[in-house]
Amino acid sequence: MIFDHRVTLYCNAPFDKDKWISLPPGFTTQVHKKRANRVEWEHVVPAENFGRFFPEWREGSPMCIDNRGAPFKGRKCAEKSNITFRLMQSDMYNLFPVIGAVNAERGNKNFGLLSASAENTFGSCAMKISSNRAEPPKYARGTIARAYKYMAYAYPIFKLSKEQERLMDVWDRQYPVEKWECVRTKRIERIQGNENPFVKQPCIEKKLW
Repeated sequence: MIFDHRVTLYCNAPFDKDKWISLPPGFTTQVHKKRANRVEWEHVVPAENFGRFFPEWREGSPMCIDNRGAPFKGRKCAEKSNITFRLMQSDMYNLFPVIGAVNAERGNKNFGLLSASAENTFGSCAMKISSNRAEPPKYARGTIARAYKYMAYAYPIFKLSKEQERLMDVWDRQYPVEKWECVRTKRIERIQGNENPFVKQPCIEKKLW
């Protein structure tokens, strides 16, 4: 699907068909160094953030009994017992290639704006992570916003907080669709069989579809 656009979401780092990344000059990471040279597929809306809406994640299920007879819950239980969770977890509109070290550091942190004095977490890559918040580069914000809005639209079990909803609406307006986002979304629609209207409609209006 991305054979002709092998670039990571947050750092614009190119990678090859074997998922090896050419790190941008000046990229640094203090931790997760072993994950810095490989592409990982990140859930832009983290699996934990939508998983917590499922009772199987929070409380378990009669289906979730391990081979020792002990009950379990969390992600593995949601995967095992709820088809909607499995669909959300594998939804390609929410999966993006990122540098593994960035994926590890971002984790399940919500997106937001940090103070003007906050420094880039990864040197030349304009991704900032502090406490429990991540501020993505401006060039990624529109794509992120439309992925969030899609997930809340396609899966009503998932609810955005008022703060996140406002932020994604602002980013959606401030950073409109560009050609590659339209191409990517069109390909996913053809494969997955459903549309992301938050990308498709503006792409049609801009004659990029």
